[in-house]
Amino acid sequence: MKSPTRPRGYQFHSPTGCGDNPNHGNQRLAEEKAVAISYNGLSHAVMLASPDALVDFAVGYSLNEGIVTDKCQILDVETRHFDDAVCLDATLNQRAFHQFKQARAHTRRTAPGSSACGLCGIEALEQVFSPPPIYSGRYRSLPPAAHLLALREQLNRAQLRRNTSGALHGAIYVDASGNSRVCREDVGRHNALDKVIGACARAGLSMSHGFIAISSRCGLELVQKATRCGIGTLATLASPSDIAVRWARKYKLNLVHVPAQTAPRVYSSAEICPADKPVIDQLCEMPTV
Repeated sequence: MKSPTRPRGYQFHSPTGCGDNPNHGNQRLAEEKAVAISYNGLSHAVMLASPDALVDFAVGYSLNEGIVTDKCQILDVETRHFDDAVCLDATLNQRAFHQFKQARAHTRRTAPGSSACGLCGIEALEQVFSPPPIYSGRYRSLPPAAHLLALREQLNRAQLRRNTSGALHGAIYVDASGNSRVCREDVGRHNALDKVIGACARAGLSMSHGFIAISSRCGLELVQKATRCGIGTLATLASPSDIAVRWARKYKLNLVHVPAQTAPRVYSSAEICPADKPVIDQLCEMPTV
C-alpha cells in the first residue's frame, strides 16, 4: 500500500497584532510517521520518526540495541509504507535470529517508542544502565580544534531538510580530515544518530576515526549509542545532561559541547591526555565559534 501524496506545504493564518486581517502563508513541515520494526516477522518496537533513510535507521537501531553485532547479520530490510506508518521487517541470519529470540524470551521489549528520550518501553533499570559491548578502557585522541570550531556551520550546511521544513535534529559523521561524510536528519535526536551510525556501517566507514556530531542536547541514551558503536568523540550543539557526562567519563567517551557564542567545552576527565593538551589550548584561545 503506497503512501498518499503529501502536500508540499500547509496553509496557516497568523495575526498581525494590529486588529487587521490575519496574514496567510504556506509552510512545509517536517514529516513524521510511526515506524514499526520487526525481525523475521516478529514485532519488536515502534518509534515515531522521519520516514526517510529507513534502511540506515534499521541497521543503526539494530546495532545500537545489540540485536546484531555486524551489519552483515542483516540480510535484507523490507519497507512497507502506509498513510501514517511504515513497517520495517529486517531479515536476520540464522545465528542472529536465534540470539534475538533467546534475548526476547528473557527480556520482553515490544516498545511503543517516541521522538523524545529514546528509552520508552524499557522495563528494567538493568536495561538502562547495561554496559556497552565495545569499551576500549581509554580515551581516544580529540579531533583537531579547527574541526570542532567549524562544527556549527558544518551542521547548518549539511541539514538540507531542516532548512526547508525546520523541526529536525541532525547527526553528521566528520572524518579525520574534517569532511562531513554522512548527514541524517530526524524528528528524534536518537533516531538521527541511529541513521548516521547505520549509514556509516553500510558504507564501511570506521567511526573510530573522526567523530560524530549532533545538533541537539546530549542525554544518556546518545552516550550509550556512541559507546556501543566504538565512537571516540561525540560533539553536540547543546549542553549535555549530568548523567550523560558521568557515563561518558565512565566509558572514556570524549563528550564536547559547542556553544553558539563561546569556546567548545570538553567534558572528558579532568586528567587531560598529554596528546590532547594542544587541542584544548587552541580551543581556549578561540572564544567564539
